[in-house]
Amino acid sequence: MSLRTPLSRVRGDGPAKEGARHWIVQRATAIALVPLVLFLLAAIVSMAGMPYEMARAYMAQPVISIGFILLVIAGLWHAKLGLGEVVADYIQKEGSRVFLLLLINFLAFGLGAASLLAVLRIFVTG
Repeated sequence: MSLRTPLSRVRGDGPAKEGARHWIVQRATAIALVPLVLFLLAAIVSMAGMPYEMARAYMAQPVISIGFILLVIAGLWHAKLGLGEVVADYIQKEGSRVFLLLLINFLAFGLGAASLLAVLRIFVTG
């Protein structure tokens, strides 16, 4: 016997009422990270041995900047989802769980903002 309503079974909602969205987004970010990390490795290899000015000019190219922005967004979103899942599964005290989830969110958004600002600054100033 299930305690779920027929509507929640149709929607696929679990106890958190989020359904499969969290699972799908985590898998989508993991799939997106595969080519983005390969892109990062290729960029690092191509910049190896470059003087600072040349490396900065390389990073200022639109395709390279967009690739790094996508990498930052996908990586931090994936990390936020994964760490949030670990905290939700293994931290029993409600106060500790809320604090850690807030800390994860603030760190993800703070690191994301700082990283995006750095990439955009290089892109704009060349």
